[in-house]
Amino acid sequence: MRAVLISTYELGRQPFGLASPAAWLRRDGHAVACFDLSRQPADPAVLAAADLIAFYLPMHTATRLALQLIPEVQRLNSRAHLCGFGLYAPLNAGQLRAAGVGTVLDGEFEADLAGLANRLATGPVATVPPPPRQSELGVTPRGPARLRFLVPDRRALPDLTRYAALVTAPGATRTVGYTEASRGCKHHCRHCPVVPVYNGQFRVVQREVVLADIRQQVEAGAQHITFGDPDFFNGIAHAAAIVRELHAEFPRLSYDVTIKIEHLLRHADHLALLRTTGCVLVTSAVESLDDTVLALLDKGHTRADFEAVVRLLRQHELNLSPTFVSFTPWTTAESYCALLERLADLDLIEQVAPIQLAVRLLVPAGSRLLELEAMRRHVGDFDAAALTWTWRHPDPRMDTLCAALQEIVGAGVKAEQSRAAIFTAAWEAAHGLLAGARPLPPAPAPDRATVAYLNEPWFC
Repeated sequence: MRAVLISTYELGRQPFGLASPAAWLRRDGHAVACFDLSRQPADPAVLAAADLIAFYLPMHTATRLALQLIPEVQRLNSRAHLCGFGLYAPLNAGQLRAAGVGTVLDGEFEADLAGLANRLATGPVATVPPPPRQSELGVTPRGPARLRFLVPDRRALPDLTRYAALVTAPGATRTVGYTEASRGCKHHCRHCPVVPVYNGQFRVVQREVVLADIRQQVEAGAQHITFGDPDFFNGIAHAAAIVRELHAEFPRLSYDVTIKIEHLLRHADHLALLRTTGCVLVTSAVESLDDTVLALLDKGHTRADFEAVVRLLRQHELNLSPTFVSFTPWTTAESYCALLERLADLDLIEQVAPIQLAVRLLVPAGSRLLELEAMRRHVGDFDAAALTWTWRHPDPRMDTLCAALQEIVGAGVKAEQSRAAIFTAAWEAAHGLLAGARPLPPAPAPDRATVAYLNEPWFC
């Protein structure tokens, strides 16, 4: 049986979501081709000969790109069984079905995808329904499967040097590998796409598999590893054991993780372990510095908590990369300018990726945000092409500002402007809405060697 696995986009990372199922399919004797379309074109002849074509859908952008690609795939091969798998597949099952996708799998997809391939090897397979969502049935859906993972098979993927790099100083980069030590999340943040699929559950990837995957990427040239877990501290003992063993085997290897503000405070006694084992960057979904908005999003932290984390990570010489949902229906001109002002006061301008200044709240199918009357009053129709519920800000100036800032950021990144220059342009655009606006305070130029960042920082 000939299978093709396709990734359309995943933040400039070599996709774990192709390498992992490839190992399962090859174990069962299937021929597997992998195409990461963000780095290579798909071979039309391979697509035309495939029996199974499966699209990896870990994020919103990847799903939209896949839906645009499916008609061309069907033109090349009308007999292949199409599958969508990954976090955003069950959230967008209706659109995928309408496009011709026969099987929709959730975030724990490896065993089910291998099972689908095994059935296809014996004959045609009927359409397989996705698991129900809580919002559809009013009951808690079954939890994602618990898997015994195989070591991902990365042989067919582009070289690591073709992916995003870690910038450690002007002109200095490290080759980055990517792995996952866990999936899902224990928390229920209302805007998060993980929640409708995992419903507060998380699943670990066995420690020996994680370390073996890192080992093969180091052999392929990785000098730094990104852990793609939604929250690395969901399983604190699991995470701690992995980084201890990682550092013991590869003492020069650096890594980065994503951790909630709430967990950084609760497990502050583990920050020294992160630093001494090679962590150079901690991403945290801060989302807002407005406590009212944070409560609506059910983030589990406050503005004061965020500021405490800024101090904590600096004490431990760990770089913080905060992410934001800068524009929500509850963002005001005053609160947005206050966000910029506080980032400047905390000397975080160089640590915030410019796109974070212009992120607009996304409301995908199944979002817990729709539980809120405070959200529903702003929501319009579901945009099937954009895969999101539309909403308008009650102050039209804010929608205009968001669009303007997206243009500013896009143009600035394309022109390779500094983060400080883009921030200044955003400051001027936002503060133009306020009478007597505060001028941007001068900030000392940071030592760029201490502000490491990944050079493809998109998050949706």
